Amino acid sequence: MSVPVEGLTLGAVSAIVEKKILTDVIKIYRPGDPVFNPDTGQYEPGPPVGIYEGRGGIFPSGDPGIVLHLEGQAYVDDSSSKYKLLTPLDAPVASRGDTVSVVASADPAAVGRTWRVLDVGQSSTLAVVRTTFLDQNTQSGTGTSGGTS
Repeated sequence: MSVPVEGLTLGAVSAIVEKKILTDVIKIYRPGDPVFNPDTGQYEPGPPVGIYEGRGGIFPSGDPGIVLHLEGQAYVDDSSSKYKLLTPLDAPVASRGDTVSVVASADPAAVGRTWRVLDVGQSSTLAVVRTTFLDQNTQSGTGTSGGTS
């Protein structure tokens, strides 16, 4: 007599991935509303608005890509440092232009680095984690950089 064996559910797989792979603390934020500066008479970027801080992981998305530029033709999203952000499915979806930073990591060189979100986080009917494609803004060998470009 055989005993029925129940397979892993997506929820069980998600829990394993979150515990074993999404071990860093990441922050996703976007520019705040412009603020008027009466001294200059100009609107200036407001303080960033945080949309998520919690578990996540940032991973290289392969080797740097090569895009042939045609003279006079701009290619806005040509990225030489492609990465993927993995977040739990219950985290808010990042939007194009948001910034992602590493707040805490087992790798000290990752802390303080920032990335620009290239497109809205992916969604799927068969998802374990959410994947968002990124382009690195900063790089530091000391793990102390934190600016954006």
